Amino acid sequence: MILGIVGESGSGKTLSARAILKLIQPPGLIQSGSISYHSPQFGTIDLLQAPSKLLQKIRGQEISMIFQEPGSSLNPVFRCGTQVREVLQLHLKLSKQAAKIRSLELFEEVGLQEPLRMFQAYPHQLSGGQKQRVMIAMAMATQPEILIADEPTTSLDVGIQAKIIELLRELQRNRQMSMIFITHDLGVLAKMADEVAVMQAGKLVETGTLDQILTHPQHPYTQALLACRPQLEEKYHRFIALADFVQDEKTEPKIISSAQQKSRLAQLTAQEPLWEIKDIATYFKLRKSPLSFQHRLIKAVDGLSFQIFPGETLGLIGESGSGKTTLGRSMLRLLEPQKGEIFYRQQSLLQLSQQELRKLRKDIQIIFQDPFSSLNPRITIGKAIQEPMRVHGLYDSESQRKKQTIALLERVGLQETHYDRYPHAFSGGERQRICIARALALAPQFIICDECASSLDVSVQAQILNLLKDLQDEKELTYLFISHDLRVVRQMSDRIMVMKAGKIVEIGDTDSLIKSPQHPYTQQLIEEARN
Repeated sequence: MILGIVGESGSGKTLSARAILKLIQPPGLIQSGSISYHSPQFGTIDLLQAPSKLLQKIRGQEISMIFQEPGSSLNPVFRCGTQVREVLQLHLKLSKQAAKIRSLELFEEVGLQEPLRMFQAYPHQLSGGQKQRVMIAMAMATQPEILIADEPTTSLDVGIQAKIIELLRELQRNRQMSMIFITHDLGVLAKMADEVAVMQAGKLVETGTLDQILTHPQHPYTQALLACRPQLEEKYHRFIALADFVQDEKTEPKIISSAQQKSRLAQLTAQEPLWEIKDIATYFKLRKSPLSFQHRLIKAVDGLSFQIFPGETLGLIGESGSGKTTLGRSMLRLLEPQKGEIFYRQQSLLQLSQQELRKLRKDIQIIFQDPFSSLNPRITIGKAIQEPMRVHGLYDSESQRKKQTIALLERVGLQETHYDRYPHAFSGGERQRICIARALALAPQFIICDECASSLDVSVQAQILNLLKDLQDEKELTYLFISHDLRVVRQMSDRIMVMKAGKIVEIGDTDSLIKSPQHPYTQQLIEEARN
């Protein structure tokens, strides 16, 4: 059986799953209760009372977990293949060569292209979706009795997401494996779960079969979660937030007509471009093998040209590993492109010195894909948000900076009491909101939103994306909005750019592209988003 757990960020989904394996980190503490598990090898035991040595045997071998944030779960100093091979050697006692062969098979099973290259790569060399698939391969390596999947498809594009869901279901059927599947995406839940548990504020508010929950939800909270899912066919003025639904169940979203969308886009594109990208290319050199001195080029971004206009939201969509994140980082010179030209406000960024570029960074910000790895674990989140203000000399005193930081926290749905907490004390969705607050700290004119809503449940996602829309209206912000979720991109964007294998395969206004896609790859993405 597959039990799906759904609920808002911070509702206790991940904490409940971690409690099963006693992986609760301080200051968290399991105060009461019991968790009974019938082990084929050790019989019925209470996991909360089990000794450490017994738990070590059960973890990974009988109960595996796919963690929510692959960037923080993979060791950055070891190759990805080495980490998967180690699991196979430790639990299945395979030889080094046999473990490597099995690791490559697992990489192929989870949809990783070029398994040998993935085996030799370090985590930082992979995209967020690729790292997630490495984690899935690692969790499935030992053929566990129970698989706990904590947001396993969060950073995957719809195509790979469908393959992973199909793979997990096939493994579950073939191996008669039980599964706890945690997600904030109700579309994924509909394809995956047999039974569903809905959590709110640390409590179960509703349980039932998948059909009961999706077609006849009884609790108002469950009904609200279903109503908040973004739509694909029509574009709305605002995302439906959970609070809006609870306050007034009859609230109808305001639709933006095709004529209104075309009129807005015509006004935007009549201006001088804010960004002009000409034939930009960013390549990576990789060794053909660990012992070889020969290299080959990975063309992550391969000769792209496009424009972004002031006040516009340009959506960027494509499969994991298509070059979306590399493109965003190349635009800001966080990665140096090998060729091409980048103009911001008609100024060539590639001609600027590091000192000149540093001054410009106040106006151009990025919200990174992985919120955990982009926050310093030794600095409180209040200090992390204040840091860019201090570096750029904003405000006259620390007290003013603190006041502004608290205002930013409250604006993204957090509280003043969170100011002195460290990143590990927050859920994945809460950490993403912290990163958004930090990006807003300098009042930038342009923001690259790299999967900034991917780890958020539908209700918090609506709050954050509505906030980004409000800020755009108030401050005339411009966004490059990168996402694998076509439904979200549809609602956010004026135009959409589709990437595949480092190239732009299609670009156009959002309404026309969704309703009449020209490229087969775009057609495939839209069809998968509808299912």
